[in-house]
Amino acid sequence: MATPNTTQHIVPIADIHDDVVILKDGQMCMLLLASSINFALKSSDEQQAILSQFQAFLNSLEFSLQIYAQSRRLDIRPYLELLRTREPDQANELMRTQLREYIEFISSFTSQVDIMSKNFFVVVPYAPAALSATGIGKFFGSRKGGSKTEAAQNKFFEDRTQLEQRIGLVEQGLNRIGVRTTPLGTDELTELFYHIFNPEDMSTAPKR
Repeated sequence: MATPNTTQHIVPIADIHDDVVILKDGQMCMLLLASSINFALKSSDEQQAILSQFQAFLNSLEFSLQIYAQSRRLDIRPYLELLRTREPDQANELMRTQLREYIEFISSFTSQVDIMSKNFFVVVPYAPAALSATGIGKFFGSRKGGSKTEAAQNKFFEDRTQLEQRIGLVEQGLNRIGVRTTPLGTDELTELFYHIFNPEDMSTAPKR
């Protein structure tokens, strides 16, 4: 049993199920991975048009949104390992020497400077009227083999449909201003939250 001092007690997530994040307070949410716009390269008129469209999009929503920007140190080791495997395939010694020098340069550079990747996520929430934190187990049962009632499953999928409708509205609004979006699936959500709560671990998240 988790104690109040454990990480499990701090994490607000109760479950990730069918591409939906279920929080301990009963709320549900889905996430979109969003592209970015190079705002600085736009003309003044284009910038004003983007701002106006974004403002109109936000004003059209009847629910709140969260925008999360994630900066994460890029793990360059797989790339370096790939380069090393390519060395024997080079046609001549000059190419092999240049490849080795390039690998040494990248290794030295990344040891002194953190290479960061940045991703943007849009969190779309939904609060089911009849769902409570204590009802999570009723919806999905225990991971050790608890039963799922048909009524509970139907309720979940009804709520999920409402959430998907919100996702559709957000995608349409962002697409109008040139922001491409991709919904995150269960595995991608697990990976995302694993690294949020384990920022120093650059490995792949454990399978659920």
